[in-house]
Amino acid sequence: MTKLAAAATLACLLAAPALAQVPTAVPTTVPTAATFLTVVAEGEVTRIPDVAELSGGVVTTAPTAAAAMAANARAMTAVVAALRAAGVAERDIQTRGLGLQATYSYEERQQRLTGYQATNTVALRLRDIAKAGTLLDALVKAGANQISGPSFRLDKPEAALDEARVQAVTTARARATLYAQAAGMTVKRIESISEAGDLGTPDPQPMLMRAAKAEMADAAPPVAPGEVNLGVRLTVRFELQ
Repeated sequence: MTKLAAAATLACLLAAPALAQVPTAVPTTVPTAATFLTVVAEGEVTRIPDVAELSGGVVTTAPTAAAAMAANARAMTAVVAALRAAGVAERDIQTRGLGLQATYSYEERQQRLTGYQATNTVALRLRDIAKAGTLLDALVKAGANQISGPSFRLDKPEAALDEARVQAVTTARARATLYAQAAGMTVKRIESISEAGDLGTPDPQPMLMRAAKAEMADAAPPVAPGEVNLGVRLTVRFELQ
């Protein structure tokens, strides 16, 4: 064997292991992107309210600030005493606003001070709502000339809201199943749930009274609590397959 042939043979033998180590390509599968569906659903329940909320206050006017405040204090003391006599607990009476402002008249483009106006308002929570009409009557007879309310609520709404939550999830799942079937798919799982909050009955427009005690009828005003609606809105994200 010539030297040239021997060298060629040696080169082939040395290259063989390197060629044997070249990896073989393995085919890979690209995963299919997941399909998601977002559903917004509401649940709502109706309950008879057990709490009434309202506010009562006194507005007084006088030539001087001191006189306006003194007259207001006397009238408000009588109002609070009437509330206690009507059975409203101390914890359910809360001062919401004290105010004093000057009053003016305008004559021939001239501003003239005419006196002062004092205000004092308390917020009330009535737990025996059957007495709401009687309480309104007692407020006015005691000297209150500014009344707002009542609005009706549940004292402890969580159990009712939980019922609404279960209802909303059931509705969302049924709706997702409907969409999935229409698309030739099935619901695999719930990926996320978020709650928008309580969708309770909007507060009624407040009833305002600005009346002198002599103008109030002898009978207590009728008050009908009706029902309140409590609800939640959920956003539920489903994975389909």
